[in-house]
Amino acid sequence: MYVLLARYREEGEAAFGPRSRRPKTSPRATAPGTAELIIGIRKELAGQGLDAGPHTIAWHLGQRHQLKVSPATVSRTLSRHGLVAPDPSKRPKSSYIRFAAEMPNECWQADFTHYPLAGGTGTEILTWLDDHSRYALSLTAHHRVTGPAVLLAFRAACGQHGVPASTLTDNGMVFTTRLSGGKGGRNALEHELRRLGVKQKNGKPNHPQTQGKAERFQQTMKNWLRAQPRQPATLSQLQQMLHIFASIYNTRRPHRSLPGRATPATAYAARPKASPGDRAADTHDRVRTDRIDTTGLVTLRHNGRLHHIGIGRPHAGTRVLLLVQDLHIRVINAGTGELLRELTLDPARNYQPTGRPSGWPKKTTAELT
Repeated sequence: MYVLLARYREEGEAAFGPRSRRPKTSPRATAPGTAELIIGIRKELAGQGLDAGPHTIAWHLGQRHQLKVSPATVSRTLSRHGLVAPDPSKRPKSSYIRFAAEMPNECWQADFTHYPLAGGTGTEILTWLDDHSRYALSLTAHHRVTGPAVLLAFRAACGQHGVPASTLTDNGMVFTTRLSGGKGGRNALEHELRRLGVKQKNGKPNHPQTQGKAERFQQTMKNWLRAQPRQPATLSQLQQMLHIFASIYNTRRPHRSLPGRATPATAYAARPKASPGDRAADTHDRVRTDRIDTTGLVTLRHNGRLHHIGIGRPHAGTRVLLLVQDLHIRVINAGTGELLRELTLDPARNYQPTGRPSGWPKKTTAELT
């Protein structure tokens, strides 16, 4: 009461008006210089097409400026300066079911995405990502991603980082033929994975969330590519930019999903790497129906390559069943059940001869194609 009386004597009726409750000093307030650093890092990261959220900015403050600032403080500073756009419609992170491999090389995720060059020419970027550390193992640019390109990139990644215990991809034909009806057998990548003892895993059809890490990585990659001052005009320029991005992503960008906001390179090197198992008992069994052609041959695709199997001209036109277990093949007359031929396929030869002295029948170029 005495405080109010003293104010009234000095100010009159104005003494009873509302006053600010702000304290005279705020020793824990963010320093103006720190706020300027927060805003500067935000603009720098956003200009490079990289993630610029509060946790990332707090990591950069600690690594580059030796300032310990909480993400909440960074968030309030950004909001105070109008640099945050609220989006209440976002799905809460707690609603997602997260999974991650326990060890590096325990699981590799692969996917490819489209990206246009400066002139509008379409390209495709194939990515291999370590599930445990989010380490970008391989980024390769192609006019079109094919089965041989996938196999080549996988072998190169294995040569540099070791053979993984498993892989996870979608059901694209360059990764698997499991939804093709079994007509073509395993493709080249599937044969390579089985040979190395690598377990192959595929997501459900029309469910890209299973490969969510690869999908999110590609979004980050595209944001960075679009933010560059000069867009690539050729495939080689795009490949060079992918090398630069992989270095930034792996070694200079903290990842929020990793413990301690570590970089992917740090997380990838922090633990022993997993190794593949044994898939010797994982045989590939299939049944095919066919008709012996006029030259006495049936064809079978193995490892993405078409092989011609000699049966004999006397059986021309006969409908047959091919019972295939990896390289072991039995050709059976579909009408009588008679075993016409049993052999072990030689993958190095296009034609599998019958072994009869008369030799194998010649086919014309049109028939072979």
